[in-house]
Amino acid sequence: MSLRTSRVGEQMKKELSDIIGRKLKDPRVGFVTVTDVEVTGDLQQAKVFITVLGDDEKKKETLAGLEKAKGFIRSEVGNRIRLRKTPELFFEIDESIEYGNRIETLIKKIHDSEE
Repeated sequence: MSLRTSRVGEQMKKELSDIIGRKLKDPRVGFVTVTDVEVTGDLQQAKVFITVLGDDEKKKETLAGLEKAKGFIRSEVGNRIRLRKTPELFFEIDESIEYGNRIETLIKKIHDSEE
């Protein structure tokens, strides 16, 4: 990843967090944290990784709400970050935190059983 794409990704992460947290009024979108943004080298697409507080149903609802608001979110990002073309947004649930917690729990169980 080039320095430019990484800078654009970081800036988009900040702006997306603000837009989703403050500007979106969709009731399906609850407590969302933008954990990472991966921008392609040509700056045409951005994969936005999010975590959602709640169960699988809440995650599905949140993704549906973000999908519906994608046009609004993209135009807001475009107004805030001066790029010739605002990248197309793709939202994904970030599973890494859950995965890490699961591994931590398994290690703790192994450690406890050894005692």
